[in-house]
Amino acid sequence: MNKFSSVNMIELAAHYTVARMLERDDFQKRLAKNLPVSIHELMYPLIQGYDSVALKSDVELGGTDQKFNLLVGRDLQRAYGQKPQVVLTMPLLEGTDGVQKMSKSLGNSIGVFDAPNEMFGKIMSISDDLMWRYYELLSQVSAQDLETMKKQSEAGTLNPKNAKMNLAKEIVALYHSPELADTALAEFENVFKKKNLPEDIPVVKGWGDELKGICNILKDQNMTDSTSAARRLIQQGSVTINGEKVSDVNQELPGNLEYLIKVGKKRFLKIQPG
Repeated sequence: MNKFSSVNMIELAAHYTVARMLERDDFQKRLAKNLPVSIHELMYPLIQGYDSVALKSDVELGGTDQKFNLLVGRDLQRAYGQKPQVVLTMPLLEGTDGVQKMSKSLGNSIGVFDAPNEMFGKIMSISDDLMWRYYELLSQVSAQDLETMKKQSEAGTLNPKNAKMNLAKEIVALYHSPELADTALAEFENVFKKKNLPEDIPVVKGWGDELKGICNILKDQNMTDSTSAARRLIQQGSVTINGEKVSDVNQELPGNLEYLIKVGKKRFLKIQPG
C-alpha cells in the first residue's frame, strides 16, 4: 500500500457500494441498534481485499470471522480483470477459557513454540467440554473414533482426564517430538497426580530492598503476557506465592526474600534473595 496514491484509493472505493458493504453481519447488527459504524471500518475490507488483487491470489485461507473480507477480495479481483480466488474458511479455535477465540492478548492462548511441559499443562487445563472441540480441530483422531470416545465418556467407560492426556500428548508430539511428549506426560503426572513440584523450576535473583508489584513481576518474568493478563489471573484466584493465594492485584514484594510463585497449574518460578 506504500505505492498506493489517493487516486488509486478512490478508484478502489469505486469498485464497491455502501449497500454491499453494509451487508456485513456485524454492521447490520450495529446499525439496527443505532450504534456507529466509522468510515475507516468500511475501508478495511477494501484494503484487505486488495491484497488478493496485488498478489493475484488463487486461494485465500481464513477464519469464518473473515468470510466477508475474503469475498470482497473475490469481487475486487473480478473488477480488476482477474479470476476470483477460491476462498477456504476454517472454524475459529476457542482459547483455554473456552469463551473467546484463542488470542495471546487475552491470555488464553497455547503457543506453537511453548515448551513441551507448558503446552501439555495448558491443554490439561481446558474444560472437558472444550476438549472435544480441540479433538475435532487439532487432532488426527477420526470423526468416527471421536464420536465413539464421546459416547464412552457419557457412559462412564472413558475417563475424560485420560482422553485429555492423550490429546495433550498428541499435540506436544506434533509440535515437538514423541519423546518430549512422553517426558511432558511423566512430568504432569509427577506434579499433579503425586502433588510434587516440577524438577526444572526456573530460578531468578531478587531485586534487593525495592518493592515491586506482583503484576509487574509476573510480566517481567514471562509468567504472563502482560500486566492486564496478570490481573485477570489474580482475580481468578490462579496465582499463589509460597502456597498462599494472591488476592490483591496491587500487592508488592521486596526482592530480598525467597518466593515460590505459581501461576495456574503449570507455571512455577523461584525467586531467591537478591
